[in-house]
Amino acid sequence: MARGAAAKENDQVTVHYEGKLENGEVFESSVDSAPMTFKIGDQMVLPSLERAIIGMEPGQSRTVSIPPEEGYGPHHEELVLTVRRDTLGEGEIKPGMVVAMNMEREGKTHRLPALVLETDAAQVKVDFNHPLAGQELFYTITLTKIESDADSHAG
Repeated sequence: MARGAAAKENDQVTVHYEGKLENGEVFESSVDSAPMTFKIGDQMVLPSLERAIIGMEPGQSRTVSIPPEEGYGPHHEELVLTVRRDTLGEGEIKPGMVVAMNMEREGKTHRLPALVLETDAAQVKVDFNHPLAGQELFYTITLTKIESDADSHAG
């Protein structure tokens, strides 16, 4: 095997990937879309995914487990809030919906998505956590192509 065939820092790599939750539910996949191309070290993907790709060769697949701390963070209970029903305007609001809400933070207003957890006539319980917060993530990565700086200088 030729040396240097494995992915390393600063290589541009192309990968197919599938992200699953612990229960097997697929939350993200490149199978139905295009593969993803990025440079290792540019932090375009989770650092633990970059580390998993280093050392892989084209055609190789690997499955990695990413704990919440290295993924979308832990689930913060303080980001689950109960708001007045009328603050969300008219229209149907039911559990499972994602609504855009204004949230004050450090003196600035941010428009953020919130998942509706519960609702009654007067109040709505919403969750501002990322939908994957607190979840262990399982990615299966298949490396399809490596382009290193050395390749572009070969004559």
